[in-house]
Amino acid sequence: MRRGPPVTICWCMSQTFADRPALPDPQSAPELFQGLLTRRVFAYLVDLAIMGMIVLILSVAGLIAGLLTFGLAWAAMGLIVPVSIILYYAVTLGSARRATVGMQMMDLVLTPARGQPLNGGMAILHAAVFWVTVWICWPVSLLFALFTPRRQMIHDLLTGTLMLRRSPMVRHWTMHRRRPDEAY
Repeated sequence: MRRGPPVTICWCMSQTFADRPALPDPQSAPELFQGLLTRRVFAYLVDLAIMGMIVLILSVAGLIAGLLTFGLAWAAMGLIVPVSIILYYAVTLGSARRATVGMQMMDLVLTPARGQPLNGGMAILHAAVFWVTVWICWPVSLLFALFTPRRQMIHDLLTGTLMLRRSPMVRHWTMHRRRPDEAY
């Protein structure tokens, strides 16, 4: 019979603070999580509007290119939406700011929770898992965040990321540089 702590099959899904001690704790740093879900919804709406404008501009350019090439460019019209979404997330989330334009407006930042850097590939993976979970059942994805202590949605847990408020996080990073024993 095995003794000791229970084995977590997928530690990315574990919500106990002992299993994931490097992540901020909502009980010790509630300012990082205040209004997080509301901010995420509004950031998503802003990003959706921006991506819609990008798709519209590229579609008009594609229509003009199709006319100039006697219809050959129209074969690529089906790629405009997925490519523009992928590039938008890779450029914005994969940047040093780790936030889309909507997330920046709402004072949010995406933080890796597994110790790896958040690069363009990780940003694309996060966005892909987000869109899959939203397409399958967006209310479940939103409701899921209500029952996790760090307000993580399904795609955050699966990709090992955490959404936090940027301005309080910057204060915590500054505090971490001065007193490493008091910060996380």
